[in-house]
Amino acid sequence: MDGNPRSDETPETQAPADTQAEGADSDTQAEAAQDGEVARLRAELEAARNRVNELARGLQDLTKDREEFKQRLTRERERMLDVERGNVARTLLEAIDELDLVLANSQQDTSPLVQGVRMIRDSLLSKAQATGIERLQVVGRPYDPNIAEAADMEVTPVPADDQKVVAEFRAGYRLKDRIIRPARVKVARYVAPAQA
Repeated sequence: MDGNPRSDETPETQAPADTQAEGADSDTQAEAAQDGEVARLRAELEAARNRVNELARGLQDLTKDREEFKQRLTRERERMLDVERGNVARTLLEAIDELDLVLANSQQDTSPLVQGVRMIRDSLLSKAQATGIERLQVVGRPYDPNIAEAADMEVTPVPADDQKVVAEFRAGYRLKDRIIRPARVKVARYVAPAQA
């Protein structure tokens, strides 16, 4: 025992304790490496899920915006068609007004010419109504400046008739909810009778 190792001890027989310690260290390191890898993969998975959710929300928003745009475009197209229908209707209504003037001046006349004019006027009016054009009924109703223009005023002694339409000079028409031509009317105005 002079400091030399025993001859029956070989490095192979001494190594198991060291190897077990190294094995435990390498197992711990391997587990730590695996845990680190798992944590990294979980973080990447979570990041990928967040990105997918973000892209899905973006796609939903884009689809919603696209649908709203299509609806707005449809509404705008319908509005433009209504405006054009109104423009065409105004021309047609002017022709109907001219025929009304002819018929008003020949009320007593029963000639075939007057009957033909009346038939043409009625035909044009029915075609206008078939396209959705409605004639405004204003006579006898309270005056509404949104649908009629006051062209004249008539004094009335009856308080109940104040601000009522008493005559129509030109018919007014509406297309759906839009006035394409306001009526031209005479409005009654109440004035208390003078007391003598």
